[in-house]
Amino acid sequence: MDVFIHDTAIIDAGSEIGKNTKIWHFSHVMSGAKVGENCNIGQNVMIANGAVIGNNVKIQNNVSIYDGVILEDDVFVGPSVVFTNVKNPRSFISRKHEFKLTRVAKGATIGANTTIICGNLIGAYAMIGAGAVITKDVKPYALMVGNPAMQIGWVSEAGVKLDLDQSNCGVCLETGEKYRLENNQIMKLY
Repeated sequence: MDVFIHDTAIIDAGSEIGKNTKIWHFSHVMSGAKVGENCNIGQNVMIANGAVIGNNVKIQNNVSIYDGVILEDDVFVGPSVVFTNVKNPRSFISRKHEFKLTRVAKGATIGANTTIICGNLIGAYAMIGAGAVITKDVKPYALMVGNPAMQIGWVSEAGVKLDLDQSNCGVCLETGEKYRLENNQIMKLY
C-alpha cells in the first residue's frame, strides 16, 4: 500500500485509506472509516467508524472526526477543531441513533479551535475563521467569524476576501478570477 503510517498510529482492520495518504503520530483510524487519497492526517487525530474523508484533505493536530462527519475533497481542518454529532448529549443516555450529519463541502477551510455543531452544511470554499462556533448552515464562499459565527463577507476559491463593487462583482487578487453576487450567493465567472 502506498501510504505512510507513523509507528505510533493505530489503523483498525476494515478501515479504508487511499494511496499517498500520510497518518502521523498517535492518530487512530477506526474500522469502517474511509480516508481518501493524498490526505495528511496530523498528530493525535481520531477518525471514527462512520466518518468519510475525501481526497487531498488536510487535518491538523488534535481533531476528532466523529461518525456522521463527511469532509469532501480539498477540505482543510485546522488544529483542535471540534466536531459534534449529537445535539443534546448526556453520558447516561445512549443517543447513537440520533447522530446528525455534518458535511463540509469541497475546498472549505475551518480555522483552528473552531467548533462545528452537528447537523450543519459548510458550503464549498467557505472560510471559517479561527475560534468560530458554527451553529447553522454556511453558504458556499462565505467568510464566517465569531461565536456564534456570523458572515462578514465572501472569499474566492483561493481563500482571498472579495471586495465587491457596485455591480456586486469582485476579483480574486491572487488568481484574477472573477466572481458575482446573485441572489445572496457568490457565482464564479469563467
